[in-house]
Amino acid sequence: MESGRMDRRAFGLMALALAAVGQGEAQSVGPVMGPVGKDPKPTQAELKTLGSGTFSPGPGYGSLAKRVSHRYLIGMLTAGNIRLEMHETIQEPGAEHEPVDTHKHNEIWLVQRGSAVLFINDVEHRMEAGDVGLVTAGDRHWVKNVGSGELAYFVVTVGGPE
Repeated sequence: MESGRMDRRAFGLMALALAAVGQGEAQSVGPVMGPVGKDPKPTQAELKTLGSGTFSPGPGYGSLAKRVSHRYLIGMLTAGNIRLEMHETIQEPGAEHEPVDTHKHNEIWLVQRGSAVLFINDVEHRMEAGDVGLVTAGDRHWVKNVGSGELAYFVVTVGGPE
């Protein structure tokens, strides 16, 4: 995969991961009380190889009030050159948005419930429950809860080693 471009194989893997996300309806984890700890994301050298199976959400993490994330999986696919991660983030109304960010990987965003604005390269994209957004490698992006209720979304990332 070239930097900033997604080949057919990577797109197919992302589509399969997104389909898996849509198979079940996750339940609310209750009120998001604020920072719950540093992101336990492993370094590239610590990533394990992912195999077929099922994955449950890990412990909550996050550094901003009224916002928490739960990682379901992170690792390298058996091909050894594709990194895959999936997490869910829940934001209460009024939660501070995450810092503007860029990545070497691509991201699929699936809004599970609530209303969001996904900012990609200074363009606002409004998303409602059931909508999917795509952020490709190198895009500057961040998300904000713009609804009166809880916002919950999944992010599936696919890319080369980072």
